[in-house]
Amino acid sequence: MAKGNHKYQKLFESASIGSLRAKNRLIMAPMGTRLSSEVGGVTQRQIDYYRERAKGGVGTIITEVTCVDHPVGVTGPTNLTLHDNAFIAGHNELVEAVQRYGAKILCQLVHAGRQTRPASIKGLQPVAPSAIPCEFIGVMPRELTTGETEEIVRRFIEAAVRAKTAGYDGVELHGAHGYLIAQFMSLSSNQRKDRYGGDLSHRMRFPLEIIQGIRKELGPGFPLFFRFSAEEFVEGGRDLEESKEVAKILEDAGVDALHVSAGTYDSMPTMIEPMSYAQAWKIYMAEAIKGVVRIPVIGVGGIRTPQVAEEVLRDGKADFVALGRTLLADPHWPNKAKEGREEEIIPCISCNVGCIGERVFRNLHIRCALNPLTGRESLKKELGPVRKKKKVFVIGGGPAGMTAALYAARKGHEVTLFEKNRELGGQLNLASRSPGKEKIEWFRDYLVNRMKAEKIRVITGKAMTEETVLQESPDAVILATGAIPLVPDIPGIEGPSVCTAWEVLEGKREIRDRVVLIAGGGTVGCETALHLAPDNKTIILVEMLDAIALDMEPIHRIDLLPKIDETGIQVLLGRKITRIEQDGVIVSTGRKKEEKIRCDRVVLALGASAVCDLAERLQGKIEEVTLVGDGKKPRKIMDAVYEGFQASFLL
Repeated sequence: MAKGNHKYQKLFESASIGSLRAKNRLIMAPMGTRLSSEVGGVTQRQIDYYRERAKGGVGTIITEVTCVDHPVGVTGPTNLTLHDNAFIAGHNELVEAVQRYGAKILCQLVHAGRQTRPASIKGLQPVAPSAIPCEFIGVMPRELTTGETEEIVRRFIEAAVRAKTAGYDGVELHGAHGYLIAQFMSLSSNQRKDRYGGDLSHRMRFPLEIIQGIRKELGPGFPLFFRFSAEEFVEGGRDLEESKEVAKILEDAGVDALHVSAGTYDSMPTMIEPMSYAQAWKIYMAEAIKGVVRIPVIGVGGIRTPQVAEEVLRDGKADFVALGRTLLADPHWPNKAKEGREEEIIPCISCNVGCIGERVFRNLHIRCALNPLTGRESLKKELGPVRKKKKVFVIGGGPAGMTAALYAARKGHEVTLFEKNRELGGQLNLASRSPGKEKIEWFRDYLVNRMKAEKIRVITGKAMTEETVLQESPDAVILATGAIPLVPDIPGIEGPSVCTAWEVLEGKREIRDRVVLIAGGGTVGCETALHLAPDNKTIILVEMLDAIALDMEPIHRIDLLPKIDETGIQVLLGRKITRIEQDGVIVSTGRKKEEKIRCDRVVLALGASAVCDLAERLQGKIEEVTLVGDGKKPRKIMDAVYEGFQASFLL
């Protein structure tokens, strides 16, 4: 038994789903990547991406959504597709790359239905069981005719045949998350009067005809998984009790495994949970489904640590566990867990920044905020030892600085990191104190522990100056000097009743005032408001724009806005603070009118300013000087991590 394997006996035992025999009970969950070609073909970058996860030790991989009806059925631009024989060869290259490392691979087949936009489907109108729009998309779909529905059934079956030809070990039908199969299954989106609508047995006709057709063409031995949302969390949608009936129907139809997820686009935070959701929160649904069927059940939902994954299996709540974003953060999570190297696992913190909200939603290639190699797997071959070892100073111990130090040291450079404070972490220490963002501590702890484990020289409590740097004559300096709160030139801003949100979140200012006004309705302002709200204070959030939290990742924002309402925080929009007085602030409404908002305390959340003066003084005096992270421009963790990596990559 490999070192550490004894701790996770259930995770790493071989197990079967139908005729598929996997080397362990870990499954890579399907996730959209935007890595396909412009017409939906497999690309080399996509092969590199999946191959890295196969090398990392996962037993089974389920591909991202693969369209069966192009273009009307794609979920978005560069959606992987198998609607035509021309795409089989590319899929075969992907399959071979994964199977070479002992992993099984299934192709997930999908039709977007109403959950797509005309811009993604060449200007066509989306189609659906009924002319009921998805609120998240906001486009009225066209109701499919009975004949068109039958044609889509045929397209699913043909795509499954192509998948087998390409060498896939099986297929998964995507009946979750509000896509077309799910739309037919749910009363909230299916109001048809023909044989595909009505009671549950009629609403199940569409997926059952697909299953029956695949079985007829490929036989009972070809592995067939079915993913569905056990709770849709939308008005009139399917609940867990009805999903138990769905599960039994699917088992009787010959499905080999049930992959139990949740949510639709209209309940997005339950589909792709943000940071505030607990690990494995969806597993209660898998457990309930497992209680009514005999076939294997796959549990999914924010599973981040090997300990939690093992508990799910050991307690009999699921037969397999699916890891999604967890394997974006660290493709080698399985091998590290199996070998007892848990402290080396890059933790997923469910930030959704690189993988979803600010990449895939914007039609960009997938990334990970914490792993700069995700979606850039080809760069790994360039990270080997350097020929010329350099003396490298990294100034600043936040995420940018520690990332730079780690990658520079791994290339063989002599690295020293300086941090002016007593502890490492930088902005991670501050961000983790916001409500629901405790998982950020996982990443901070990972970086700090890796710095120690890799024996990188770290000097804390020392602020570096131009003189101290030049005395040591480093070959290269990476400056990750961070940012400070922005304090604009507003009359009265230096008054005793004014402090910054950073001071509040860091615990440097205890707020005992009854009426607190927070200036700035961005991410920091909103999170500071929620931080203070439980103390029964009156919280007033003042924002000059017409909406709050516009700088926040979209899924987190969807999750946050109801919390602002529920806690009774007063939100005042379209108001710019022009003066701060002892008992309140004067704001301009933009109509050349002013009004006074009375309060006892003003908390500034108006942004941040880069600290970059040392970079300017060192230019021309040190051969290589690179400014990264917030010291370059205040932004997000992903920017800091990538720039730290890039700076070390170029050394």
